[in-house]
Amino acid sequence: MRSFVCALAAFACLAPAALAKPAAHPSPAASAKSSADPFRWLENIDSPRSMAWVKQQNALTAKRLKSDPRYKVFYDEALAIFTAQDRIPTPRFRAGGIDNFWQDGQHAHGIWRHTSLESYRTADPQWETLLDLDALSKTEGKNWIWKGATCLRPEERDCLVRLSNGGSDAVEVREFDTQTKSFVEGGFHFPTGKQQFSWLDHDTLIGGREWKPGEVTTSGYAYVIKIVKRGAAPREVFRGKPTDVSADAIVLRGAQGHPDGIVIRRGITFYESQYSLVTDHGLARIPLPRKADFQAYVDGQLVFALKQRWGGFHEGALIAYDLASLKSDAAHARAELVFMPGPRQAIQDVTSTKDRLVVDLLDDVKGRIDIYAHDGGRWTAHRLDLPKDDNIDLVDASQETDRLFVDVEGFLDPTSLWLADTASDEVAKVKQLPPKFDASRDVVEQHWATSTDGTKIPYFLVRPKDMRYDGSTPTIMYGYGGFELAKPPIYLPEMGKIWLERGGAYVIANIRGGGEFGPKWHQAALREHRQRSFDDFASVARDLFKRKITSPRHLGIYGRSNGGVLMSVSMTQHPELWNAVVIESPLIDMLRYNHLPPGASWVGEYGDPDNPKDRAFIAKYSAYQNVRPGMHYPEPYITTNTRDDRVHPGHARKFAAKLESMGYPVLYYENTFGGHANDADPQLNARRWARHYTYLAEKLMD
Repeated sequence: MRSFVCALAAFACLAPAALAKPAAHPSPAASAKSSADPFRWLENIDSPRSMAWVKQQNALTAKRLKSDPRYKVFYDEALAIFTAQDRIPTPRFRAGGIDNFWQDGQHAHGIWRHTSLESYRTADPQWETLLDLDALSKTEGKNWIWKGATCLRPEERDCLVRLSNGGSDAVEVREFDTQTKSFVEGGFHFPTGKQQFSWLDHDTLIGGREWKPGEVTTSGYAYVIKIVKRGAAPREVFRGKPTDVSADAIVLRGAQGHPDGIVIRRGITFYESQYSLVTDHGLARIPLPRKADFQAYVDGQLVFALKQRWGGFHEGALIAYDLASLKSDAAHARAELVFMPGPRQAIQDVTSTKDRLVVDLLDDVKGRIDIYAHDGGRWTAHRLDLPKDDNIDLVDASQETDRLFVDVEGFLDPTSLWLADTASDEVAKVKQLPPKFDASRDVVEQHWATSTDGTKIPYFLVRPKDMRYDGSTPTIMYGYGGFELAKPPIYLPEMGKIWLERGGAYVIANIRGGGEFGPKWHQAALREHRQRSFDDFASVARDLFKRKITSPRHLGIYGRSNGGVLMSVSMTQHPELWNAVVIESPLIDMLRYNHLPPGASWVGEYGDPDNPKDRAFIAKYSAYQNVRPGMHYPEPYITTNTRDDRVHPGHARKFAAKLESMGYPVLYYENTFGGHANDADPQLNARRWARHYTYLAEKLMD
């Protein structure tokens, strides 16, 4: 299981919340400070005035970009990639076989389907459709977007299906019978909201939602956990505080999928939690520091990742508690060490199979998979024999067997899917994505830049083999730098086809704030230290110039979500370093972000702008307040989504409007559905990337 941060951060890894709710009312002091904002009205998402502005901006940007003959070429190339029938269907273990959710040119909304493992391993699996979202959307007059399903073990026939109308993170939950292929009449059904439920048995769920109007935290999440039985009123088992970030229930499933226990996680802040075991006498607190994340439950052991030093353990360590000991006397239970990463390592993900713990490890930002067994009270480890220099991602693990799917990929190496048996160590390549672009002319390098304070910052460079070292190579540099999320090598077919094949270069800057080297690397750029991530990013650009790989005229930057903070600040602090800036689904107004849902949950990352001390350091970099007249800013391309309930579209709207009011050229485009990911259907995604690359080609290649 991923950490709480990643579990809530499905795409760009900022925590979602309910966009349907109005922004929380700011304090009087905050109101006074923001009253001079002439573009505050653009925060009203669906108001006629706001949407008229969006419509006008979209028309201008579409006219500009679609008039470029490359737009149609880029769109066709991207659509062919996103709808290709030879893509690897992402597998999910269920009911002894494999589930997959599939979208293509004929299934824009997608189909949920099932096959046997044996059939899946063939070149042409025989799929059985469980649910057709295109047909459902047409029948119900909704724009249903798939958000997954949770099925009752061990049979995994009964499932809780999550559907989003338009792609927002708020979902409707319905009970679905996979044998009859229909929603259960009179079954569990929860209307749209920010909610999470788990099965206890066929007639019982546990989870959190907005049980009463307004019964959510200031971040927009549930803080009341209830047990729901068919035909009975929900019974409360935990109530946090409205000032918390969230609360959720973790069901610990043992042999045959039956519950061994329930853990309640109270999210006090984004990075601070309290964990308690549900007992017959109430809640028993699990001895942990506040900065610890639940990872997995296997063989009676609860595994946590520490984000701070505690109890003789270092930050970054994996530790485990024995469930029986916690049930007997939680206050005096003792944790044991599972694994401690080295200084150039970081835990990227953790999961479990039936009997094994699986750790996805980064070693100098390259992937490894280690398997741990709990034998005789001791943890023993071995490494799976997988390709050494690529990135490795956990895809899915079977809770009924010891089988595991992983993806292996590199910038130039098409994604391959591997099936591993964590008990026998057998690994086999199951599927291979055919090359989607000609990678024979390119090479991948890893370099290190020196930041302002002397810290060495790694970055990956993908460049033409015959590149001239004269600074003329059109280069896109990507950055994120937040929430302890690493950015290792990844196969991006649309980038390779549209950009690399046309002689461009691509860079990922592994700046501080990310998770490339564990909690320390992340915490080095938290709150008052945020400037370090901006300095790191600029240092990578200067290193590219020093190596004569590119130059400011040919360097463009791209980031989204938290990366939008990075892009907007990079644009305003160092306009001389780049000629193109793509700012997608961004945070930008950092003096008001905590009043735009769900910004209050991110105070642990950025600081609290309503606190004068925090406001002072945030104000120094917040791009919305630091844009100045008379500067030579590159013309940015700013884009977001009306139905984004993870990062409020007001950030992007206001920044574009302010730049325009000061006489600066700006391109703005807002998709009206799709949510934070902006990839709800293949055509939407193809248009999105066609706009991105048309803009970048105009700025960097022309």
